[in-house]
Amino acid sequence: MTPPPAAPAPSSLQALQATVLAMPMAHTLGLRFVQAQAGHVELEMPMNEAFCFRPGQLQATAVFAIADFAAVAAAGSVLPPGWTNATVDTTLKLVAPAQGRCLRARGRVVNAARLLTVCAADVWAVDAATGHETLCASLLATARNIEGATAAAAARA
Repeated sequence: MTPPPAAPAPSSLQALQATVLAMPMAHTLGLRFVQAQAGHVELEMPMNEAFCFRPGQLQATAVFAIADFAAVAAAGSVLPPGWTNATVDTTLKLVAPAQGRCLRARGRVVNAARLLTVCAADVWAVDAATGHETLCASLLATARNIEGATAAAAARA
């Protein structure tokens, strides 16, 4: 694993969280940040019967969504101020049913570069009674890093 670039300022991590949580899909899913640091992000999503294919078991789309958000947010956590990113490729492997009180996704940077960042996330189903975590999916993704207008103007100056 390539170590992430220098740690961003706490204000950059707060901006990342605000940007992610402002997305309509993140709001719809009920995502919340548990932790955010350079190269690592942890998100939670409550169980929502509207996203289930049968009572108490989330459909794969919801599992994919939290995994994608966690991985790409981790990639975003190492970007310079003014930059953003977007998913360009993913693969998701489902390994167990997504059932419990919530899903917990831990995203991480695998390799950060200027143009592309390879990132990953593991998704855990959290048992309602015991809090025990069961791995239910793993995702590997590539995020395209996009220089913002402010960052581009500063680089040209």
